[in-house]
Amino acid sequence: ASLIGHKAITRRPQGVTYMHYECELAVVIGRTAKNVKKENAYDHVAGYTVANDYAIRDYLENWYRPNFRVKNRDTCTPIGPWLVDAKDIHETFGGPMNLSLQTTVNGQITQRGHTRDMIFDVPTLIEYFSAFMTLQAGDLILTGTPDGVVNCNVGDVIVTSIEGVGELINTLGE
Repeated sequence: ASLIGHKAITRRPQGVTYMHYECELAVVIGRTAKNVKKENAYDHVAGYTVANDYAIRDYLENWYRPNFRVKNRDTCTPIGPWLVDAKDIHETFGGPMNLSLQTTVNGQITQRGHTRDMIFDVPTLIEYFSAFMTLQAGDLILTGTPDGVVNCNVGDVIVTSIEGVGELINTLGE
């Protein structure tokens, strides 16, 4: 119930004082991955899309390991607007670690970053997750967000964009 599409409405729960977006590169797994080594990780990627992984900081217990109440809420993970084939990102940009990210709220730039600055690169994430869980085709790995998040309110239009991947438009509603 968390995943919604491009141009959809995310419900901001009543009484929440701080809810923010997180522009994240979403890695879409293309084939079963179990105990994958970094050097083979990209062989398991179908493509990439944009994710907006909203967080409700009112419930935050630990900044680096948010609990379920902070994330995983109905309508709070818009993705899209489409899947870009992994081959296209590798051929055009040299891979997913060479992409700029940006978020706007009501047309104002609030966040800028780059995938090269991620704490863990895509191969590391795939190696780590596949060591203790089997990843299946269609599974998503959200990779994290750069600095620059701000509180968003009902009526705000948030555009999370990633170079070569697309612009995901989302509106906050009640």
